[in-house]
Amino acid sequence: MLTLLDIRNVVLIEALALDFADGLSVLTGETGAGKSILLDALGLAMGARGDAALVRHGADSARVTAQFDVGPAHPARALLAANDIEADGDIILRRQVKADGGSRAFINDQPVSAVLLREAGAALVEIHGQSDDRGLLAARGHRALLDGFGGLTGQVAGVRAAWSAWQAAAAAETIAAAQLEADARDREWLEHAVKELEALNAKPGEEAELAEDRASMQKGARLTDDLSAIEVLLTGKDGGVSQLAQAARRLDRIGAEHPLLGEALESLDRALVEAGEAEDRLLAAVQALDADPARLEATETRLFELRAMARKHRVEADALAELAETLQARAEALVAGTSSLKALAAATTAARSAYRTAATVLGKDRLAAAVRLDKAVAGELAPLKLDAAKFRTVVAAQAESGWGPEGAERVEFEISTNPGAPFAPLIKIASGGELSRFVLALKVALAETGSAGTIIFDEIDRGVGGAVASAIGERLARLAGGTQVLVVTHSPQVAARGAHQWRIAKASDGAVTRTAVVPLSANERREEIARMLSGADVTDEARAQAAVLLAH
Repeated sequence: MLTLLDIRNVVLIEALALDFADGLSVLTGETGAGKSILLDALGLAMGARGDAALVRHGADSARVTAQFDVGPAHPARALLAANDIEADGDIILRRQVKADGGSRAFINDQPVSAVLLREAGAALVEIHGQSDDRGLLAARGHRALLDGFGGLTGQVAGVRAAWSAWQAAAAAETIAAAQLEADARDREWLEHAVKELEALNAKPGEEAELAEDRASMQKGARLTDDLSAIEVLLTGKDGGVSQLAQAARRLDRIGAEHPLLGEALESLDRALVEAGEAEDRLLAAVQALDADPARLEATETRLFELRAMARKHRVEADALAELAETLQARAEALVAGTSSLKALAAATTAARSAYRTAATVLGKDRLAAAVRLDKAVAGELAPLKLDAAKFRTVVAAQAESGWGPEGAERVEFEISTNPGAPFAPLIKIASGGELSRFVLALKVALAETGSAGTIIFDEIDRGVGGAVASAIGERLARLAGGTQVLVVTHSPQVAARGAHQWRIAKASDGAVTRTAVVPLSANERREEIARMLSGADVTDEARAQAAVLLAH
């Protein structure tokens, strides 16, 4: 609900902060006192067009802040969360309009577009009056209102799920049919590609392994001459190892002749061990760097075949094995494709049938709910001086092209204002006063269904009085039992029904004119309602009548 409306420099309002409570709040005052300014200010905070004419004369800018306290499941919170705006705690809408026409919008102190501000405002407040915003009257929302009234939201969820299943099945069938058609066109290529890939029999990781072997063998080819020469120098008849062994044998025979000769022999023995290890490593290197031309050629041939095939199919060489499986599956699908497609078509048919069954049941329940709603609205019309009017809820079946996730019917509210007159959409044939009263009748019949949490009626009682005004006040109070209702009124019967009342007055000091809004105490309420009954000169009789109205 709306808890605070703070207005700064809007037309005749210099500074005003109003705290609101739940229930029915009424705003009264003489004609021209500025009641419309409050609604213009609230509309500005809700995203209405930012007109520079709203800026008070002499001020640089106007600013309006509206604060709302709503439950965690309120649609406005989901809207803010979807736009990455902090949605915990109160929701605060703020609008600033400069005297040069520029404007800025904020939600919870975060800059937003006027479009988002307007969407949030519409989710939080409904305004109905002589210039109704048509929110309740827009046909696109009537189906949801009827579903809420009839307690059908659970069924709608089931229909929506059936619709999704049908659309998913139809999409799968369409994709499979398109793939089958494409594969059939490419049958010859597909069969050739499968044979080619099967013959190649590529393995994941094979390319890297071949490339490494090829590089190693190429390196070996470059080192062949050096390795051969080193092998001769080390292991040949006259090689280094043989020469060291001969020297060690001779030194062994004379080593006892001098201590240094013994040490020299030890050094030669160590050299022979190291030379042996070097010989072993050399042989291992020769084997590792095998430069066999035939093996190198075979390795390169295989490597080039893999890479050529990968380029042909525009994939990595490691993906050739997976591609072979995919193409094989497509080739097999050509054989099993017709039966598979038939199965998918059958699934689509079954899903459509399930949707149609659920939608048909929902449609019947909507018709029953429409009868109950028509009866409920009809019971509200006569007391509101609309006894000649008739209301009906049209639930019209649509062709399959009009089916959707919410069902297969179009729902629209229509009225006939006079006996024998044709039914038509409410907004097209109701006058301003009738429109507001029809809206009230609908809101009372629908109770909290589709309510934004705060409902504002602007002079809904215009042109009526007496029993009709009393009926309007009684219904506003009843409606306020489930949601916050604010009403701008000239009717004492309506004002007396309020749980809270403010008086709007305009005052001038000769230089500046200002509009003020004053909350009224119980005695002040009686005096204000007496003024509304008798005019400028408040009589004791008017005060007594005001007390009677307030006592009801």
